[in-house]
Amino acid sequence: MTDTRPAPPPSAFARLLATAGLVQAADQIALAALPVTAVLVLGAGPGLVGALVAAQTAAWLLVSLPAGVLVDRLPRRAVLLAALALSLAGSLAALAAAAFDQVALLAAAAFLAASGTVTFVLVQVGLVPQLVPIAALPRANARIELMRALAGTAAPFLVGFLATRVSPLAGYPLAALLALAALVCAATLRFEAMPAPAVRPSVRAAIAEGARFVVGDPLLRAIGLCAIFWNFAFVALIAVFVPFALAKLGTDAAGAGLAQGINGLGMIAGAAAAPFIVARVQPRAVLLFGPISSALGAVLMILSPVSGGLAMAALAFGLIGFGPMLWLVMQTSVRQIVTPPELMGRVTATIQVAIYGIRPLGALAGGGVAQVFGLEAALGLVAAAFAASAIVSLASPLARLVAMPHRAPAASGL
Repeated sequence: MTDTRPAPPPSAFARLLATAGLVQAADQIALAALPVTAVLVLGAGPGLVGALVAAQTAAWLLVSLPAGVLVDRLPRRAVLLAALALSLAGSLAALAAAAFDQVALLAAAAFLAASGTVTFVLVQVGLVPQLVPIAALPRANARIELMRALAGTAAPFLVGFLATRVSPLAGYPLAALLALAALVCAATLRFEAMPAPAVRPSVRAAIAEGARFVVGDPLLRAIGLCAIFWNFAFVALIAVFVPFALAKLGTDAAGAGLAQGINGLGMIAGAAAAPFIVARVQPRAVLLFGPISSALGAVLMILSPVSGGLAMAALAFGLIGFGPMLWLVMQTSVRQIVTPPELMGRVTATIQVAIYGIRPLGALAGGGVAQVFGLEAALGLVAAAFAASAIVSLASPLARLVAMPHRAPAASGL
């Protein structure tokens, strides 16, 4: 596996990394600020809060596929700057909506800002292999994921502090400021433009081409299936953990939240350790460790009422954060290598839609099983889904990947 491209200046990836960190910080703060603003400013109840959060997160499901076509079809620099401008506009609109008590506008603004983040991530995944050599992909992806993990862990605490000490609206000006900084940083980023596509089929045909590539490639197909089972399991676990902790672990809501917070620390540790680990072990070891460690975490969670209590549950969450973060870094690197550059946006979008499409089903299944059959049965479902993600990996080419694959040749068209 060789990479004969001339190396871009190191500052190019550094600027992309800084932009990604600012975007993730803005997105996570906006996500954390939405329920706080809805409750403290708009007086919303749980139903309205859920609807607002659904509007924000729906962007990953509704925008990814058409945005993937745009990323593959239009100049990436233009799409990048437009995506960041969209995030900035959404944050400013959300602040205005909350200030003037406009619930519908707040939902639309949250969707708008999240749409910008979705599109940025699609561009970012395709830019990384342009800016770093193949051998450096895991390290580069680990640094980006570390930024995301730090932002996701810190945002709820920061928004809560600002809401109590400054203003319930303070999260949105901060998100807008970070989005503006990301836009300024991205404007200084220089990279080689992709050749314009010779053929432009319809958007529907272009989306279908990306999906066919994912299904037809054994590595991508396995990655997608593993991610679907894993996300089903994880969201089901989140849906039932608080009732489980209160009923079975003898703790309160604060204790349950603390245990869940260890998941974020596990993700941070995984992203920080990823460059060291992936440089010293075969790719298959990392790609198997992620789902297997999650299955082990589910077993620890099931055993926690009789052994270890809340501490055991926290350990389980830490393991479910650490191993899958290593897996995420490695599988992203594999995807970037085996996917032709002109298909990168649509391939990434296809996998994102599969992941975010399964999450509501995981939440419904976890809650439904807990309601009908009990909390222990719901955790059994979680363990079974995590085990399925491990079995998919063990039975796939991922288990035989002793070295990083070769770079994909150019695709036939767009």
